[in-house]
Amino acid sequence: MNNLNLAQRVKDLRNRKGISQEVLAEESGLSLRTIQRIENNETVPRGDTLKRLAITLDTSPDEIVDWKIQEDQNYLTIMSLSALGFLFFPILGIIIPLTMWIFKKDKLKNVNELGKSMLNFQISWTLSLFLYYIFIIIGMFGGGFRGILPNWNFGIFTMFIPLIILYAYNIIVTVYNTIRVYNRKSFKYRPALRILR
Repeated sequence: MNNLNLAQRVKDLRNRKGISQEVLAEESGLSLRTIQRIENNETVPRGDTLKRLAITLDTSPDEIVDWKIQEDQNYLTIMSLSALGFLFFPILGIIIPLTMWIFKKDKLKNVNELGKSMLNFQISWTLSLFLYYIFIIIGMFGGGFRGILPNWNFGIFTMFIPLIILYAYNIIVTVYNTIRVYNRKSFKYRPALRILR
């Protein structure tokens, strides 16, 4: 690995963590000038400096030194499709992509961004589904919907329409974004709460 890649790696890890050079210097116990020199490729961190950086950046010294950005479009595509696990059980639409994201978020290009976007959407979708179930339960056991909507005839078929819409929308968003990921285009999982930033 050349020094330029190492300097870029330290900068990328710092940005990914969302901290400034000043905060990195303070948390690692290194001087601001040392951090600046490392990121400007004026010096190479070794020994204790490398260890302090790794601890502060939540990584290992080996990952800083041996790191290289890898691209794996197949992994991104499979990760995007993994959200369809919600079809078997709603939480699987979160658990499977979360697992894939955790294992590769710092090792493959675009995995971190895709994972956060997908997970924010899937968590938001699952919360919507959960809230709808609560709405149904309150309606069935809490005196029905006649008090809230007196002229609305709430039958079994009517109850499933929002569920069909929710599931269809998730399928469409997931498949659409998987195609965009496969074609190396930007992805848009919306609407979504910004839970993971």
